[in-house]
Order: sequence, then structure tokens, then C-alpha cells
Amino acid sequence: MKAKLVALLTAIALSNAASAQALPADFVYLRDIDPTIIQDIRYATSNNFVGRPLHGYEAGECIVKRGIGLRLKVVQQELAKRKLSLKMYDCYRPARASADMLAWSRSGKDSGRFNPSINKRDLFRLGYIASYSQHSTGGALDLTLVDLTADNSAVFDPTKTYADCTAPVEKRAPEGSIDMGTGYDCTDRKGHTATTGISPEQRHWREELIAAMSKQGFVNYSKEWWHFSLPGAGGPAYDFPIMPHH
Repeated sequence: MKAKLVALLTAIALSNAASAQALPADFVYLRDIDPTIIQDIRYATSNNFVGRPLHGYEAGECIVKRGIGLRLKVVQQELAKRKLSLKMYDCYRPARASADMLAWSRSGKDSGRFNPSINKRDLFRLGYIASYSQHSTGGALDLTLVDLTADNSAVFDPTKTYADCTAPVEKRAPEGSIDMGTGYDCTDRKGHTATTGISPEQRHWREELIAAMSKQGFVNYSKEWWHFSLPGAGGPAYDFPIMPHH
């Protein structure tokens, strides 16, 4: 009897673990489609504008809708011919994380590293953060390009004081990616895709990123050079947590 009880409890535990990892229909871990795409999911770390992991990010994993993942794989295959790679900063975002951002904007500390010229209370009004995010539908992505031949070994040091996201690349927090003129999540006019305040080389690389993504139907958001969405790929917002990949 005891053995049967143990077996039953074990089966229930395994079932619960499996259901905890199960994704809604059509969602997949990007690494299952293309493990060569680099991932640096910032909202699962302290290296973001809130300064801590956001609610719902239990792991630094990129989760996408399958169709989007397959398109990213094609983009990656084309980039690989030039010794370049995509790097994902954010993919599916639990709705509770957007609520977390909203709560942060109304209270709490603000380092100013990510919004040097805009008060954080204005970030929603100006369209930099949304209470309803396309990310939560699985239809939006934040990403950049990595030069695989460059030295990308520098890592973020939480004990170090860095210049704000608009500063020259050598003074900003290390991104481990091609210099696009600002750091990721830089809520500043310099982060606008078509800004005039960047160098010709930085503009070139923004255009290269847009060209690579647009070939697969992705559209860039004008206020964020790193943000892309796939028209028609959205739908309802989801709130399941991002759990470790197994």
C-alpha cells in the first residue's frame, strides 16, 4: 500500500512538473528551433531599467510563437554566412511583467542609466513602455546583432558605475554586440531608429538589422531600434511565467 502511495505521489509530482513546463499551443523555446541564436534576456537579470528581475521571468529564456521562431532561424542562417548572429534581449513577456514595469514607473528607484533625459513617470505617456505589450501576445521581439569575430567577452558588472545608455560605447555597460549608437532599452531620442545623432557606422548597422529582419516580414518600431514585430502574429495577451528549459 505504501509503495502504491509513493508511486501515486511520484506520478502526481511528475505530472505537475510537466504541466508547469508545458507552453500554450504554438509557443516554443527558441533554443529548440535554433540553439545558435544568442540569448541575453535582460528582464531575467538586474541589468535592466528596473534594476532587478521582472515578475514572471523565472529563467532567461526566449519563448516565441513557432512561426516567428522559424522565421528567426532563416534570418540567423543568412547572418551566419557573414559571421554575424542575432542576439535576443526579450521575446514573449508575461503580462505581469508589464504590470511590474507600470508599478516601477510610479514608484521606486531610478538610476537614470536607461532614461537620461526622460522622467520615468513619462515613459508610458511617451510610448516607451506599454501596459499592454505586443510581447505578451508572442508577436514582438527585442534583439540586436553580434559580430562573431569580435571580442564579446566583456560582461555587465552590477558593482560598477556605468555612463548612461547614450554615452560612447566604451563608457556604457558592455552589450557584447555591435555598437548601434545606444545600449538596449535606451529610452531616449538617440534610441529612435532614424535618429540623426549617431555615426554613419552605427546607422549602417541599424539598417543592416532592419534589412535582415524585414526579409522575413518583421517590422521595426520607430522609437526603439531593437524592437520588431510580425504583423498578424499577435492575438490575446498571455501571462504564463517563463520557466527554465528542460
